[in-house]
Amino acid sequence: MKKDNRPVIYWLLSGCILVFIMVVVGGITRLTGSGLSMTDWHLVTDTFPPMNETAWQHAFEEYKKFPEYQKINSHFTIDDYKFIYFWEWFHRFIARILGFVFIIPFVYFLIKKKLDYQTLKKCFILLGMGALQGFFGWFMVKSGLVDNPDVSHFRLSLHLTFAFLTFAYTLWVALDLIYPEKNQIIFPLRKLARITIIVLLLQIIYGGFVAGLDAGFIHNHWPLMSDGQFMHESVVLEKDTWLLRLTEGKSGVQFVHRNLAYLVVAFIVFLYFKSKKYTLSSSQKNGLNYLLLFVFVQFLLGVFTLLYQVPLWLGVTHQAVAFLLLAAMTYTLHRFSK
Repeated sequence: MKKDNRPVIYWLLSGCILVFIMVVVGGITRLTGSGLSMTDWHLVTDTFPPMNETAWQHAFEEYKKFPEYQKINSHFTIDDYKFIYFWEWFHRFIARILGFVFIIPFVYFLIKKKLDYQTLKKCFILLGMGALQGFFGWFMVKSGLVDNPDVSHFRLSLHLTFAFLTFAYTLWVALDLIYPEKNQIIFPLRKLARITIIVLLLQIIYGGFVAGLDAGFIHNHWPLMSDGQFMHESVVLEKDTWLLRLTEGKSGVQFVHRNLAYLVVAFIVFLYFKSKKYTLSSSQKNGLNYLLLFVFVQFLLGVFTLLYQVPLWLGVTHQAVAFLLLAAMTYTLHRFSK
């Protein structure tokens, strides 16, 4: 690591931490049913929550105009509303903080010429990804404000997965600066690591589908779905085609998510043991060790989250460890690629 790059590295890693926090809070927002509590988006005026009872009453009256209140939460008092409002506001507040944490130091580093050409290009990509993520967030919320008082699981997964991708790319840019030297590439391990991260990202996409469809609240058995069935009959009965069954049916989506978990574990274990044939650097060994640790922790968390029907703390922990697993996967791929 070059000494001149340390402030830039710390800046990028602080962005990773904030994305991590934002996604964890986003998980709490989803699991507490808070995501549709703020029915509009204002860049400045929503920075802080309502500051007096009149403002709270106005926000509550606006909420009453939308399907979630009318079809699900018509029993809500203003205190109930304040609770769900807090989590959605806090999620958006962290997004604003993240924007400031990225843009202000970026302008400073730009003026001070602390960014080389390659890093500058990557930072512009990150800037675009941040803006796009904000759009995806509103695009998701908007889908739950029309007729159906629930967001589209496709849009929720898009928003969630893109946050994971933004985190991974930010970490990758930081790793390029932490490890400026070039190692000899082990091509078979790099190829296998690339396939593994694609399978992991597919699992993250399906994790978003499960969350969006509340598919974790059914078939709460393991290792079989229920009634001694590997594939529950409802997978076939829910939808007319296999495409719809495996992308829109609750049972089908859970079935895919369950079995992709085995595939992720298998690929990571295979990568770990295949690497034993090669002479590895300490950073490569560390990446593989953390990867193996996090994949088994994540697998166990997934099982218990399912068996206990998604309690808040387990659901959030499962999502948080998914971030750590992706971080380990990104680090390992970087170490085998550079």
